[in-house]
Amino acid sequence: MEHHLVLRVVSKLIIPPILLFGLYVQFHGDHGAGGGFQAGVIIAVAFILYGLVFGIPRLLRVLPWRFIRASMAAGVLLYAGTGAASMLMGADYLDYAPFGATPVEGQHLGILLVELGVGITVASVMLAIFIAFAARLPSQIKDEEW
Repeated sequence: MEHHLVLRVVSKLIIPPILLFGLYVQFHGDHGAGGGFQAGVIIAVAFILYGLVFGIPRLLRVLPWRFIRASMAAGVLLYAGTGAASMLMGADYLDYAPFGATPVEGQHLGILLVELGVGITVASVMLAIFIAFAARLPSQIKDEEW
């Protein structure tokens, strides 16, 4: 694995801009093209590249399996919780108007929260699928991590 020096150096140089672009797509999605799904895919690709170059065991040291599982649940809970919060405030499910002083402010915050939940879920699920397929050897992932 040490003979892939160029891949390691190049990946260390391009992973941070990939993550930065993913965050840009996430938080710019309500103003233009992009959003949670696209950002989740981009962010997952950065970690998948890390796993391809440095190996699954090292990826699991950076992002433990427990964190990935918790992120899948947290993203769905953020999405559903945003809708439930709007219902508790007397509006329809995923009607974001009560979240702000004006309906426009509420829509902005609500969309941001929902898209964040989608982004977290998509990134986590993509990473879980990658790890499940890439970890061919049971020795690469300990039983307690699954």
